[in-house]
Order: sequence, then C-alpha cells, then structure tokens
Amino acid sequence: MNLFTLASRNVYRHRHRSIVTTLAMAFACTMMIVFAALMDGFTIGSERNVVSMNTGDIQIHQPDYRDDPDIYSLIEQAGAIVEQHQQLGFYATVRLFAYGLMASDESSSGVQLRGIELETEPTVTDIDQHVMTGQWLSGDDPHGVVIGKKLSKLLDVSLGDELIFVGQTADGYMANDRFEIRGILKSVSAAIDNGGVFMSNTMLRELITLPKGAHEIVLMRHDRTTDLAAVTAQVKSRVGEQLEVMNWQQLMPIINRFIETAHLQTLIMMIFTYIAVGSVVLNAMLMSVFERIHEFGIMKAIGVKPQQLIVLIYIEMFIQTFLAVLLALGAGSVLSWYIQENGLDMSSLADGISFAGLAFDPVWYAALTSNALMMPSVFLFIIAAIAVIYPAIKVAVIQPVEAIHHQ
Repeated sequence: MNLFTLASRNVYRHRHRSIVTTLAMAFACTMMIVFAALMDGFTIGSERNVVSMNTGDIQIHQPDYRDDPDIYSLIEQAGAIVEQHQQLGFYATVRLFAYGLMASDESSSGVQLRGIELETEPTVTDIDQHVMTGQWLSGDDPHGVVIGKKLSKLLDVSLGDELIFVGQTADGYMANDRFEIRGILKSVSAAIDNGGVFMSNTMLRELITLPKGAHEIVLMRHDRTTDLAAVTAQVKSRVGEQLEVMNWQQLMPIINRFIETAHLQTLIMMIFTYIAVGSVVLNAMLMSVFERIHEFGIMKAIGVKPQQLIVLIYIEMFIQTFLAVLLALGAGSVLSWYIQENGLDMSSLADGISFAGLAFDPVWYAALTSNALMMPSVFLFIIAAIAVIYPAIKVAVIQPVEAIHHQ
C-alpha cells in the first residue's frame, strides 16, 4: 500500500478544508518570515551603529580614561601600538578628544571635540558615509567640522555657518578658534547627536597644543567572524596590563544583550502565533479523522497496522504544511526583500529615540537571511507535527468493529 498516494488523495478529496488549512499556515509563516527578517535587520543595524559607526571592534584607553576623560590621560605609545596591530592584520586608528563650549550667533552648547585621522578612521568606522547634509572632513579644509544632528538644531546652524569654540589647552591656557560647518550627521548615538563635533586630528592637536599621544586607539578585525573575546585577550596580552582593552560588547553590554536575545524574541513571537495555527491544524485533522472513522475501521480490519495509519495522518499533515511553507517562502521572501530595499519609515514614531545611548534609525530595514527563512519554516513543521499527535493516536487505538459500525 502506497501511503503517500493514499494521503495525497485524502488531501485532495477534502480540498476545501485542505486549502483553508494550508492558507492559514502559509499566512502565519509568511508573517513570521517577515518578522524574523525585520528582527535580523534591526540587530544587524544596531550592531552596525555600535561597531561601524562609533566604537569599532576593540578600544584601548588609559585605565581611568572612560570614567574621567582627562585631557592628560594619554596613551603615549599610541603610534607604535597602531603600527604593530596594522602589521598583524587589524585596521587601526587613533582619536583625540577635548571638551568645551561651542557657540553660534544664536546659541551655545557644551561639546565633545573628536579629532580623527582622516586616512585611517574610514577603515574602522563608516561614520564618513553617515553624513545627512554636506560633506565629510577633508585635509584641504582644516577648519571645517562635521557636527551631530541634534547639536545643529540646538545651535540653530546649517551648512557653512560659523562656530566659535572656547576650551582649555593641554598646557593650561585658553583654547579658542573659529570653525565652519562642513557637514551634519544622521543620528548615530545620543552622545554624538547631542554634542559631537568631528575635526581632523591635526587641527585638534594644534587647538589644544598636544604634541603627541592619543586618548583612544580603535581596532577593527579584517575577519569579523573570528572570536571577538579571544581576539580581545590577544590584544590585551600584547599591550600589557597598564592599558585598558575592551571590545564593543564590553563597552555596550545592554546593546550586546539585546542583540543576543533578538532570536529569542522572534521564537517567543512564533510560539504565540503558531499556537493559533496549531489549533487550526488540530481542528482540521480531527474533522478529517472523525469523518473517516468507518474507513479507518475497514482498513484495520483488512490488516493495516496502527503505525501505518499514524504515518498516513502525518503524511497528510506534511503535504499541507509543505505546500504552506512553499507559499510562505515565496511571499515572505518578496515582502522581506522589498522592506530590505526600501525600509519602513518609522520617523513619525521613532525619530530621535535612543536606547542605551544608541540612536535608532527611523527607517527600519529588514535583512533577508537564511535564518529568517528557515526558522519560521522549520518551526511550522514542528508545531504541525505536535498538533496532529492526538488525531494520530485516535486513529491508532480505534477498534475495527466499533469503527465499522460508527454512525
């Protein structure tokens, strides 16, 4: 007896019920594929904002610098450390920081000046590609600066406007100079948005009269699939105990934890959604079983084993689930691809919102990954298999005589 052929005929014989059940499963699976793609896109975007827009993979500071960002807390051998790690296959750069007051014609605000190496900074972050209006820094324009989005609104300035900085030099004198706004960034992080001012390292050294050293060294792996914790430990062993070495997961533990639990959130959502789908499958299979009690009684009477009837029920379920998954993969892939390319504009709800210091991109992009396609599909098969346990057992334990005379 060919159970697959018999199961196919049973599915087709009750095609209206089969179509409804299949479409219900396909709709739920499609929504879960889109949701999983959105969650993957959100986690990828969050990690990108943390790593590629700001922190890099690993940062090196003086041990007390992050708690007390003192202008004198310098890494004296910064150049040698950068050169060493570049030779070992890392992207590396140095940064300088200074704090003071930035004023426009209309207002003033406390700011963080960030001096960057124009050649090496783009190798560790993509901040240069995140300019909302204007242009990124150029060596031909030493007094040109790029500022945060919210800072531009606070100072009421736009491209080309003049800013005056007042602060302190490393030798204790007053630092002041005039700068021109060259570019305004999109939302990156709360600190950069509210008070970030980017300029060349050369310009900042001259402004605060700092001849050598750096406040921060940033490293980025060439191969980002390597174990970050192991790489961090190797860097720590090379630079010694006198410097603090931390990766982005240690620097941003809340964001890291959120990213780690993203798949769990997707799984929880699928459980609640597929419970409803499971009830549809259970109801459909129970109706199918009770309609065919007489048929199952005859089959058992002529020698069909209970195990064969269980397999028959499961084949019927898997045929419908397989068709549902095919439909869901097609529809879910198209919808996820569209959102991946165009995004969902959430600016009316999420513009300016930040979490743990990380600014959310108001345009939410999906990421059509293999996980987003496979996880909902496999989970649908599991839920459907669980849902038909009771109907399958019902068929297996049925008594032939009672079933044949069942009305």
